[in-house]
Amino acid sequence: MREYLKFYINGEWVDPVTRNTLDVINPATEGVAGRISMGSVADVDRAARTARKAFASWSQTTREERLEILRRILAEYQKRFGDIAAAITEEMGAPASLAQNAQAAIGIGHLSTAITVLKDYKFEEDRGPTRIVKEPIGVCGFITPWNWPINQIVCKVAPAIATGCTMVLKPSEIAPFSGYLFAEVMHAAGVPAGVFNLVNGDGPTVGAAISTHPEIDMVSFTGSTRAGIEVAKNAAPTVKRVAQELGGKSPNIILEDADMKAAVGRGVRSVMTNSGQSCNAPTRMLVPARKMGEAIAIAKDVAESITVGDPNGNAEMGPVVSETQWNKIQALIKKGLEEGATLVTGGLGRPEGLDIGYYVKPTVFANVTNDMIIAREEIFGPVVAILGYDTVKHAVEIANDTEYGLAAYVSGADKSIVREIASKLRAGQVSINGAGGDLMAPFGGYKKSGNGREWGDFAFAEFLETKAILGYAQA
Repeated sequence: MREYLKFYINGEWVDPVTRNTLDVINPATEGVAGRISMGSVADVDRAARTARKAFASWSQTTREERLEILRRILAEYQKRFGDIAAAITEEMGAPASLAQNAQAAIGIGHLSTAITVLKDYKFEEDRGPTRIVKEPIGVCGFITPWNWPINQIVCKVAPAIATGCTMVLKPSEIAPFSGYLFAEVMHAAGVPAGVFNLVNGDGPTVGAAISTHPEIDMVSFTGSTRAGIEVAKNAAPTVKRVAQELGGKSPNIILEDADMKAAVGRGVRSVMTNSGQSCNAPTRMLVPARKMGEAIAIAKDVAESITVGDPNGNAEMGPVVSETQWNKIQALIKKGLEEGATLVTGGLGRPEGLDIGYYVKPTVFANVTNDMIIAREEIFGPVVAILGYDTVKHAVEIANDTEYGLAAYVSGADKSIVREIASKLRAGQVSINGAGGDLMAPFGGYKKSGNGREWGDFAFAEFLETKAILGYAQA
């Protein structure tokens, strides 16, 4: 059993101010996988003041010095890759193949991207007599989620390091193991004391303390829209910058001329990946109304072909992260049945033969209307809702009729029409015909899906202040 009872502050593993522990549950076994200490306001205060002190020197480092630190972090991360992947499987139930090929691998991707961007990033430019300078914003507070735990840590830490910021990280207390291992990576890489600090804890205590702390200049939060609103409220009195990547209910428009088998199958599998626990999952599948029957048949076959089981085995889909999450998903599946949606496959309860573990049946609803709760709320589980549309204009209207705007998807044979639809969708990222991820592309949302952008050079902007020095050329 893992025991991570210390916090990482000022380059050392230190005891919390007050001893208070939390059991971490393995969602595949429902057993205790480890224990962590839960932080307090005093722990955050210590970490924030340490980060403030370190900022004085770290913010003055050169590009070359920060590149060297990032390269060392990458090297140490690669050494611990297997440990991190195993921790992710244990803490949140990601199948081993997903943990290795995506969950842990993307940490390498974000570090490599930050290195590439930093090499040529323009921190200064002249506009006539004025010099424009981009300077590190200061001490950053990071509050990260459990669903892609290392992804959300590294996509914040890497650009913050690159731009000369210092930081205090609160990983999810539900899936904290990989975050703790990442702190070990930072220590082994020789990151200067105080630049990176980690305090475990929950949102109402440690998260709120980070959001309100006067020594923290910006907060980057990833999680639910509800929690994001609280972070913004808490941050308002200190007028700190708040960057948020929040929930989603992403539309997936499949056009009349699309390859239905490929597009529907791709959409279903994308939702089931990570047990549906991805904020950008294409959970609302929009198909031509006259092709609803064809879409149902394809979706049923694909969903029922997905193997569910032990994440350390060969299963394609593991459990969801917790009992709380399992209960929420079950309640929303029940609501879909009550609202009159057609249950194509899956439904309530655990898959057959899986009596222990927070496993959910791969579920597909069809004949869903956009006013149903299962089409409005983020289920965050392996549940696809198929909606019918009459015209392309109607499809775009349905797609945009949501309070979210994180991602959207379009599939079709006519490139000009697909591109036109993409331009009309109110979402931060639109994927055309199954295009894969791009770590240089900005990631973030419209509307209640958040503000600010992560990944690539767009991430750097979140950690920089802009200064204009007038008369610089004549000085």
